[in-house]
Amino acid sequence: MERRQQPPPQPQREPPTAATAAPRAGPGLGVGRGRAWGGVAPCRPLPGAERLCGASLPAILSHPLAMAAGSGEAAERPYELVVFGASGFTGQFVVEEVARAASGGELRGPLRWAVAGRSRNKLQEVLERTAERLGKTALGPEVGVLLCDVDDPASLAAMAKQTRVVLNCVGPYRFFGEPVVKACVENGASCIDISGEPQFLEGMYLKYNEKAAEKKVYIIGSCGFDSIPADMGVLYTRDKLKGTLTAVESFLTVKTGPEGSCIHDGTWKSAVYGLADQANLKSLRKKIGYSPVPVVGAKLKRRGLVFYSQEFKQYSIPFMGSDVSVVKRSQRYLHSHLQETPVQYGAYVTVGGLGSVMKLMFAGILFLLLVKFSFGRKLLTKYPEFFSAGRFTKKGPTQKQMDGTSFTMTFFGEGYSEGQDPQNGKPNVKICTQVKGPEPGYVATPIAMVQAAVALLEDSAHLPKEGGVYSPGAAFSKTKLIDRLNKRGVEFSVISQPEV
Repeated sequence: MERRQQPPPQPQREPPTAATAAPRAGPGLGVGRGRAWGGVAPCRPLPGAERLCGASLPAILSHPLAMAAGSGEAAERPYELVVFGASGFTGQFVVEEVARAASGGELRGPLRWAVAGRSRNKLQEVLERTAERLGKTALGPEVGVLLCDVDDPASLAAMAKQTRVVLNCVGPYRFFGEPVVKACVENGASCIDISGEPQFLEGMYLKYNEKAAEKKVYIIGSCGFDSIPADMGVLYTRDKLKGTLTAVESFLTVKTGPEGSCIHDGTWKSAVYGLADQANLKSLRKKIGYSPVPVVGAKLKRRGLVFYSQEFKQYSIPFMGSDVSVVKRSQRYLHSHLQETPVQYGAYVTVGGLGSVMKLMFAGILFLLLVKFSFGRKLLTKYPEFFSAGRFTKKGPTQKQMDGTSFTMTFFGEGYSEGQDPQNGKPNVKICTQVKGPEPGYVATPIAMVQAAVALLEDSAHLPKEGGVYSPGAAFSKTKLIDRLNKRGVEFSVISQPEV
């Protein structure tokens, strides 16, 4: 369930113009904006491109963020963060959140960052809109503009060479994600995305985990609403239980205002092609050869396809996003590498009364029938608003819709009190926690993505010792990410204390 702006494969692209074409030259791929961030005079443009203006090496090396993470090679780079796909629907909100973090005084020093995409004009418009939203006349000269295209490997490599972390907002990731991961791994940059596509996430683990470890970079997927609230919420619940947590169920509730809500159709496209490719996901997992995650304590029972939740007094269904697979990857890593007790997990979403259930079942059956055939997938992606009953649109939500929408994810955990052996007897302790936040797709997702990037830069001593391809829980379990999210309005709290 991701929120992206790009079309499916072989998209119809406008012919490049002087203003929109991404330069094909390698290292000279940046845009200096007046005077460079280090105070160096403007650079002379190279043929067909403008060269990035740099600062002196000592100035970069002495920056606290530069010393906090990455190799010496990475520390010499002119940017700490680059938002790729910055002019897309989700990317524009990520840019705004980066600008907010850069000016909020939460970092140990000024943040050097850039926006990247195919069109200079659109990128400049995003920066102007961001400045206006933050009540500024303009963003500072430390913000750069890079021109690159996901179809041009040389431009992606040039982007990756200039930054320590890429925030990749270009999706669906199953079509456009791998070139960015490849460029980052080969050129020593870490990469964070907001994918909710298990095929992409686990495929990148299979192909790039060892290479990322060799390069000492971190490739961390699912750092948006899919699946930071779920993954970090399970870890938060575990840490708050006085004993051993062995099983958790989460229930997602989304509240909307009088304007209603909708989701940009990038998420819809990801769902269409993801469900059509379920057989390949099973094959992929066989190739990876995952070690089984042991069941500790009483086995968590699976709920039905539709069931009535007494806690919420409404019907619920299994959550179809990536949360379950992401949490399982995190739990497998924490068990195998840190010898932590694995937690079983089930994810559900509340849907309302019986009438809502009937509508959802009808739409779901139609969706599953059409997604099996090529012509059906074309219909689904061409008319998302019709087939989703208005839940997914090509325009995405309005500002009023986003302002009136919020989410609550409630976790019901059970386990064994201190001194009790989880292998013997029934669970004897329970806990209830919550993660609450603003509109999930375009407010909470940028917050989660940007704070994950900040944790990557600022909490490097608490990251896994080796680079690699990680889930959020595996990468950030020892960092201050939850504290950072709490400060930005994605709030983790205990609803009921552990009770025996």
